[in-house]
Amino acid sequence: MVGQFTAVYMKHGKWYIGYVEEIPGVNTQGRTLAATKRNLKEALELVLEANRSIAHRSHGKHAIEEPISIAVG
Repeated sequence: MVGQFTAVYMKHGKWYIGYVEEIPGVNTQGRTLAATKRNLKEALELVLEANRSIAHRSHGKHAIEEPISIAVG
């Protein structure tokens, strides 16, 4: 699955902070912009994986799952 999200980066003192605009809780920091970008990708992967796992436990085996796409302007 490939999804596209909006990453926001800001320098705060000697550190960079980053977060994903569309998904609360996906945020990180790093000493460099490159490190912050790597950390943010990992944070996004972990949050999406955790959310899927929680959802699968909640709805059980008999739910219908399918991809959904939207165009956001």
